[in-house]
Amino acid sequence: MGARPVSRRQLLGFGGAGAAALLLGTGEVKSNKRGVVTDAKFHTETVDLARYRLQYGLYKSEAPLQQAHARFPWIMTFDDHEVENNWADGIPEKDQDPQAFTQRRAAAFQALYEHAPLRRAQLPQGPDVQMYRRLSYGRLADFTMLDTRQYRDDQPCGDGLSADCADRFAADRSLLGDRQRDWVLNGFSRSAARWQVLGNQAPMGRTDHDPGPGTTVWMDPWDGYVAERNRLLAEADGRGVRNLVVITGDRHQNYAWDLKRDYEDPDSVTVGSEFVGTSVTSGGDGADMTAEGTRFLAANPHMKFFNGQRGYVRVRVEPERWTSDFRVLPYVTRPGAPVSTRASVVVEDGVPGVQV
Repeated sequence: MGARPVSRRQLLGFGGAGAAALLLGTGEVKSNKRGVVTDAKFHTETVDLARYRLQYGLYKSEAPLQQAHARFPWIMTFDDHEVENNWADGIPEKDQDPQAFTQRRAAAFQALYEHAPLRRAQLPQGPDVQMYRRLSYGRLADFTMLDTRQYRDDQPCGDGLSADCADRFAADRSLLGDRQRDWVLNGFSRSAARWQVLGNQAPMGRTDHDPGPGTTVWMDPWDGYVAERNRLLAEADGRGVRNLVVITGDRHQNYAWDLKRDYEDPDSVTVGSEFVGTSVTSGGDGADMTAEGTRFLAANPHMKFFNGQRGYVRVRVEPERWTSDFRVLPYVTRPGAPVSTRASVVVEDGVPGVQV
């Protein structure tokens, strides 16, 4: 938590894509990186409405976060941790009674609506909430906020990390669900905006962990739903999207990489760009480069930038270019860290892919 570097700057908007709040609560609060002593009532897993409200109340008691909410309009979506880790539609991560999980979803969405900057259209109906939506900023940019949790198929091959999961390529597997996917594709066709921006939860680009000839990927993000990813990227290209940019959270790391029409084809064309933004403080101080980052850069030639520090991404969108400034902090476990720009990555109008 904490948004002090952001809250001192004048920005047009503040976007949240990914896990906006780590609400499981079993160990995150008790073993927090700053060593703050917390009440034992925050040390149990969050499963009912009263407990979700307590968790939001704790997080939103931080002055920097309050300042960020007060100063900026927010465009947000959720990922998994607002309910439970890696849930998929009506399927919980672990063996749990489906009815109990439905009740948990309803409680989580009610607390989210009470505490997050959401409009009346996002008022939950029990365990369901309308989160995907589109916002236009004139002819400059369309922002399409996705929901990759409520309508998805279960993760293939038991979730986790896999090097040999054939099911992830199945043609009928969906992360968006038919209705949302058609809505996104129709938006591609109708949009007159120069920049088509997808607010996305878990990375769309391939994250290979194996620098060798094999491919080892996580099953929860788009790597577990390859056919739908390929269709989405092909349709963006085929329907004349001028500039496709995907903005993503989830990883607590910074990436800038090219989106390929088909990652299985080494000669595949680049059809878009993706910026993955780190967490503001979750995960502790971090490091500029990590062993995992070195491995990712070696295994993913489409990855042009990696950073493992805390911070945020500041974006400037102009007709002729998109500029993402990766703003980072040397430490977050104590106050007073200076903020600096680690890298500025550009997408030129009409030229898909990132330029570092």
